[in-house]
Amino acid sequence: MNHPTSSTLFPGTYFVTGTDTDVGKTICTKALLQAANKQQKSTLAYKPISAGCDETSQGLRNEDALILQQNSHINVAYEAINPIAYKQPIAPHIAAIENKRNIDLTLIDQGLLFLQQQKPDYLFVEGAGGWHLPVDHKKLFSEWVIEHKLPIILVVGLKLGCLNHALLTVESIKQAGLPIAGWIANHLQSDMPYVEQNIDTLSAYINAPLLAEIPFLQDINNQDLASYININF
Repeated sequence: MNHPTSSTLFPGTYFVTGTDTDVGKTICTKALLQAANKQQKSTLAYKPISAGCDETSQGLRNEDALILQQNSHINVAYEAINPIAYKQPIAPHIAAIENKRNIDLTLIDQGLLFLQQQKPDYLFVEGAGGWHLPVDHKKLFSEWVIEHKLPIILVVGLKLGCLNHALLTVESIKQAGLPIAGWIANHLQSDMPYVEQNIDTLSAYINAPLLAEIPFLQDINNQDLASYININF
């Protein structure tokens, strides 16, 4: 299915991807939401696929999706933010096989349209894992993003190896013809050697603005991160 006008119909929609899993996509998406909220912009976030959920009386709940819901300006039901959820903290397509419940891209399409129709100034769609997340043995979630022509915000987890991971991801996104609206440098440790030199190198190679440098913070889930973000994009 083609969606050639998705990003032009809804210009405030961005896809947040990472150079790997556990690089801080949710924390960075929270920062984006908080920064936009402080500018009196209406915001929403979308976590189409999650794997690693708690069983609650309301159903499966993913911690990352709850953070996005809590920091969105527009109030919608949890299921609108996270329509596909699996209990096991494993690759989603493997969780889908284990649960005999496939990742339904039509359901994700419908969820995106519903959130866009709420007319937020900013809608941040957070991916799962890295850029090339398998949906099944035939399709990658990055192909869905390409079909919707969503501009990308790239989260780079600052650690040894991040240069290679970041540049490979950037190359793949560029080959897909998608614009990179900006990137975020997220500190994953307090004492990475030559961290500023790594950021300088990334800035030289990534032809997009550095939107934020998120420091290594204790208890980061309870932090106000808006001051670290340049939301003007």
